[in-house]
Amino acid sequence: MRCPQRSQPAIWKHLIMPHREVIRDKVCARGGLAALGSTSILTLNAGSSSMKFALFAADGKALSVRATGQIESLGANPHLYVTDESGKVLEDTMLRGEDASDHQHAIAHILEFLTSHYPEARIAAVGHRVVHGGTRYSQPVVITDALVAELSSFIQLAPLHQPYNLDGIRAARAAFPHAVQVACFDTAFHRLHPWVNDTFALPRRYYDKGVRRYGFHGLSYEYVSKRLREVAPMHAAGRVIAAHLGSGASMCAMRDGKSVGSTMGFSALEGLPMGTRCGEIDPGVVLYLRDVEKLSSKEIIDLLYKQSGLKGLSGISGDMRQLEAAGTLEAQQAIEYFVNHVQRELGGMAALLQGLDALVFTGGIGENSSFVREKVCTGLEWLGIEIDTARNRAGSAVISSDMSRVKIFVVRTNEEAMIAEHTVELLESPEAVCGPPANEDQPDADGGELIA
Repeated sequence: MRCPQRSQPAIWKHLIMPHREVIRDKVCARGGLAALGSTSILTLNAGSSSMKFALFAADGKALSVRATGQIESLGANPHLYVTDESGKVLEDTMLRGEDASDHQHAIAHILEFLTSHYPEARIAAVGHRVVHGGTRYSQPVVITDALVAELSSFIQLAPLHQPYNLDGIRAARAAFPHAVQVACFDTAFHRLHPWVNDTFALPRRYYDKGVRRYGFHGLSYEYVSKRLREVAPMHAAGRVIAAHLGSGASMCAMRDGKSVGSTMGFSALEGLPMGTRCGEIDPGVVLYLRDVEKLSSKEIIDLLYKQSGLKGLSGISGDMRQLEAAGTLEAQQAIEYFVNHVQRELGGMAALLQGLDALVFTGGIGENSSFVREKVCTGLEWLGIEIDTARNRAGSAVISSDMSRVKIFVVRTNEEAMIAEHTVELLESPEAVCGPPANEDQPDADGGELIA
């Protein structure tokens, strides 16, 4: 598939223009998305070298997925892969590096795909995953120029994610200028932590300035909490530890479906070791790297975020699948280090919750590596955790033994569904989209576009 030759206005004609003059008026005047009838929601999750997306059909508040996909390895060996709601592969294409060199080009390919496969789709809104919302944002919000500027100030709090989230937002606003753009924050789910789980032992003025424990992977944990309420409501109402284990990894303690503690703190660097991130580290090591090794701030950031974790320990890769297959001592030690820290954090969170009713594995490693799940659970019988080896290796949804006091679940997370739900909910609030009522005699400054 080549980079789209079609101009953007022509693409908008298929996806946006048929309703550019009527969407905002209907949402504002008639009270929500239902006024639009059947329409579509697009979700975007922009990473440093990838763009994940999903297309949902929205009929009022009812959502159904139509396609999910991603473009990975932007600028290197970009690959577009898309499936429909049944899992059927709709696109599996290698792209030329120069044709998908950045997020703007990625959006162009997504537009081309949507135009080709879903020409009837009318994109009413685009929902974005934004890793950091600071202290202010505990709910999804409509994106404005002012918001983009404010979110840019959080880049140094999440340098591996926030810049690319913002690149995705800018590209989508250019591609879909008449759609509502919604920011959904990974930190929002953790914003109601008790104070003792939200602070560091620093002078209080730093807490007041925003130096506090934010927690991340919130959209994933929110989906897990919601899903657990559907399949195991009694356990969901109790004391739950969810382990989002992937290239980024963290754990969350939940009571009655709400986050009360997270292994991640001020940045997405803290806590568990990850694919290329170090996780927990003595601050004295950072001072040593600066003062003795004479590393610059930029070099330290690169070391801690991109050269450490499983990749640094193994000398091979940050991909757990490769480490499981490698068979080297270094790979084995990297896995043991990862498992050890998951177990240690699990014990600490059980103490925070004063007991444990359910353990949930999610994320790429948590969902797919029966080896890691078994290693994590082995030796935790004292905590009431007993894994059923056969169920675990078969990939069952429940992998605890019948004798286990703690129920062990495997839940496939779905951040895209969570983003779509939040986007629809926000569209159901006309004031959030349209602002406070204006003088009817005053014309819209934006000419009917959805974002001022």
